[in-house]
Amino acid sequence: MASYEWYDFSRIVGPTKKNVAMTAREALAFIRKHGVVLESARGPVPSLAEVIAGEPVRGSWWSHPKSPEIFAVTRAVRDSDDVLVCRLIDGKITFVHRRLWPALVRVADRLPSVRLSQLREVHTRSGRHVTTEVPFPDWVPSNVRAVARSLSEAAALAAFAWIE
Repeated sequence: MASYEWYDFSRIVGPTKKNVAMTAREALAFIRKHGVVLESARGPVPSLAEVIAGEPVRGSWWSHPKSPEIFAVTRAVRDSDDVLVCRLIDGKITFVHRRLWPALVRVADRLPSVRLSQLREVHTRSGRHVTTEVPFPDWVPSNVRAVARSLSEAAALAAFAWIE
């Protein structure tokens, strides 16, 4: 898990709810509700960056006025143990909530395994970002594997309507 203790996000986001479009807790609730959410790309599922911005984001979210909030919230989400960060949809950064991990494991044979690798971003004190990948299925907890074995393929696919 990445550690951000050394960086004071209140400098860019502000510590109060009135200064923040969406808190990390609200973002995690949004991801839990939807199950699969893109970090910033457009696709068959919601884009967290657009939800935080409160509008469609044209071009890179880095140029949006709410980019500091988008950055802070998406990094908090990436740091959550309840969210798989991978490149599931079209190779774009995708958040998959833990509640869907068994279904994802059950339908994994329909997807390129590289899209199921867990991405972890490590921030160094110098500001450098290092991304590591844990290949599928190495990141899958044993209890998730057990639940996945008990699911029918049809039930698992129902959670991912966009998978053909």
